[in-house]
Amino acid sequence: MNASINYLLLTTALLGTFFSGTATRIVSISMPTIANSLATDLLGVSWALLSYQLSNIGLSIIFGRVSDLWGREKIFALGFLVFTVSSLLCGLSQTLVQLIVFRFMQGVGGAMLQSSSRALAAESVPENLAGRAQGYMTTAHHVGFIIGPSIGGLMIDYLSWRWSFFFLVPIGICGALLTLLSLRSRPRASPRRPVSIDYAGAALLFATTSALVMSLDRRTHQMIGENSKTALAVLFLICLAGLIFHETRTRTPILNLTLFKIRRFSMSVVSLLVIAICYALTGFLLPFYLQDVLGLTPTHVGVIFMAPSFLTVALAPLSGYLADHLGPRMPASLGVAFMIVSLGIGGFLRVDSHWILPTLLIVVGAITNGIFNPANSMAMISMMPAQHRGFASAVNHVTFGLGNVLGVALSSLLMSVTFEHYTGISGTALTTANPSAFVAALNTTFMAAAALSLVALATSIMGSGRKSSLPFP
Repeated sequence: MNASINYLLLTTALLGTFFSGTATRIVSISMPTIANSLATDLLGVSWALLSYQLSNIGLSIIFGRVSDLWGREKIFALGFLVFTVSSLLCGLSQTLVQLIVFRFMQGVGGAMLQSSSRALAAESVPENLAGRAQGYMTTAHHVGFIIGPSIGGLMIDYLSWRWSFFFLVPIGICGALLTLLSLRSRPRASPRRPVSIDYAGAALLFATTSALVMSLDRRTHQMIGENSKTALAVLFLICLAGLIFHETRTRTPILNLTLFKIRRFSMSVVSLLVIAICYALTGFLLPFYLQDVLGLTPTHVGVIFMAPSFLTVALAPLSGYLADHLGPRMPASLGVAFMIVSLGIGGFLRVDSHWILPTLLIVVGAITNGIFNPANSMAMISMMPAQHRGFASAVNHVTFGLGNVLGVALSSLLMSVTFEHYTGISGTALTTANPSAFVAALNTTFMAAAALSLVALATSIMGSGRKSSLPFP
């Protein structure tokens, strides 16, 4: 046993990311049943999804910064407790409004967990094992991602949708106890000098990210009307300008823009954003092609999407091993190259393609997931100055979340524009009822995404791959 590895801390971090992955998938599969139980429709219950997304993405960087100042394990333990209590309350909800409020609370707990988990993993091992720690984190998340739907389905079939939330309670309690035990077992740190929290910056950051998510999320437009797009976009720009103005003038910013001068960090953020956009594009568009064009059953489509996740689980530790020995640049760049190949396959899909071709697209994309994520996370977090790793871990989570929202928005826009072009009818609605035009638009969208991925390849190669030695306080 390697005495320099804090196995308790690493286990705690792994449980946190497994918990987050499982919780996300369990709840998602329960939404149709919840809508029926609470006498609402899918549009109404979408507010429960959106409220979680807003608090989770909007507060992650704030909690990441707070964890750097007050202690990551304290915030992590609090995250488990908040998530656990809110999960219990979600399961006890009697109205849609209650569920929306408690889901927002659940997102707060998720932000505490996901903003610190990868930073804790980085701290649990010596520097020469940093890549493998991030590989194990990717594996843990995807194991939860794989088993979540099955657990949710079993809970709904044999118990009730409420047990999809109750199931999370004992896991959360175990996580909180493990985190507190890990905190007590570590040497007591020397008292830190008091640091004020930038509350104004935190409020502006939350408003900025929330406005951005709502302006891009198609569910928001359905819920509050298409005319909201312009108002939300203007609100986002105003909040962003205010945030930049404030953060460049305060002594203790919640969003430390100076850290983006670390080339490895900033280049890795760009790479992750592009890859997340491409992940979301594939996951959003392919089900329409597989079901409505090729005529596959939902079960068949589900298996096609789930099976490659096992490949991600297997490859992530290998990517971490390579990153430890060769640096993160090579495996991260290799992962992006696989994404370019995956998207390129999308350019050759046809109305009568065999289902093996889109399956190959998904499999190659899963290889990207397994190889790219651990190496890129190592570059973003493990190579960051130790006192800023909570911030870096949070940026990792938020970048992926925003990339997912952007991916759906951009793919919808590009598909609509190119569909009009191929049909020759201005203003026509995007539909699979015209399969030839739909597939032609799909080909163009995938090829455009492949071209965009070249940016991620360039930024992955451009990063220095060395730990920053900049003298940040």
